[in-house]
Amino acid sequence: MHFNAYGGNAALLAAALANLDDRCEVRAVETLLAEHRVARAQMADQQLDLLRAWRLRLWEAFAAPTTPVQVAVVNQLLADAAAHPYVSTHDGQPPHLHYADENADVVTRVRAATAAGLALVLTETNPCRLGRCAAKGCRTVFVDISRNGRREYCSRLCATRVHVSAHRDRKRRR
Repeated sequence: MHFNAYGGNAALLAAALANLDDRCEVRAVETLLAEHRVARAQMADQQLDLLRAWRLRLWEAFAAPTTPVQVAVVNQLLADAAAHPYVSTHDGQPPHLHYADENADVVTRVRAATAAGLALVLTETNPCRLGRCAAKGCRTVFVDISRNGRREYCSRLCATRVHVSAHRDRKRRR
C-alpha cells in the first residue's frame, strides 16, 4: 500500500505509541519518537505522562467498532491536538507538511502529528486500514499497509497461534 509518507509515518507512530506499555520509560519513548523521525524528541517525566494519556486515546481510534465511531474519535483527537497544518521547508528539505509549529514542545508536535496521521489514513485510504489484532486477548493495534488491506493480526506470531489453535481444535473434534 502506498500512502502519504509524512501522514503515513505519523499513523505508524500513532500505532506504536498506542501499543506502548504503561510502564514505558522516557528513554524508550524518546527512542521510539526518533525512529519515527520526530525532531527534538527529548522529554521530561511530565511530558511522558501526557503522552501516556494520549496513547490511550490513540488506541481508541484503532479499536473503534464502526467507521462513524472511529471518525468521531479521530475528529476529537484533531480538535484536542489543535493541529494547524502548514508547509515547511526547514533544513533544506523539500516542502512538506507540519501539523504543529516546529518549535512547539514534543508533546504538542506528537499529538498534532498522530491525530493528523490517523485522519489521513481514514480519508486517503480506507478506515479499515486502522486495525486491532483479531487474536483473542491481544490488544495490539496496527496500520494495515498490506497490498490487499485485509490484515487481521498484529504479527505473524499472533496469526500462527490462532491458526494452530483452530487446527488443533478441528483435529480434536474428529
